[in-house]
Amino acid sequence: MIFIGIIIAIAAVESVIKQVREQNGTEGERKPVLGGKLYVTKYHNHGAFLNLGQKRPEFIKGLSAGLCLACSILFVLTLGMKGKALLKAGLSVLLGGAFSNTYDRLVRGYVVDYFGFNVKNEKIRNIVFNISDFCIMIGAAVCVFRS
Repeated sequence: MIFIGIIIAIAAVESVIKQVREQNGTEGERKPVLGGKLYVTKYHNHGAFLNLGQKRPEFIKGLSAGLCLACSILFVLTLGMKGKALLKAGLSVLLGGAFSNTYDRLVRGYVVDYFGFNVKNEKIRNIVFNISDFCIMIGAAVCVFRS
């Protein structure tokens, strides 16, 4: 099934990228790429988006696992339905990213983030992302749009 393949592909690619980042570079060091538009770094996020909840990592782990479980149940329920391809695709992309970040939280104790946008606005420039973050945002947006 293509939707399960999407989940596995996202989680697998992210796993490889995160492992490479863990083995290379110093945390916080920034290397410009793509003509300086992006930078590659290594950052350990002990919270959720923008480090929210970093002082309560066990809560964040539980919340992350619980949300993964809820989305997985919804995904399984939609698999048997005819149509709903856009919802299935959105959930697949969302779950691929969510599984990757949740795995990091549960196994590593932090999420590996590794790139940012080299823009003038310092607040935006200091946010470090991983591909899973965008998968979660895009998947959620598709699911909301589909609803």
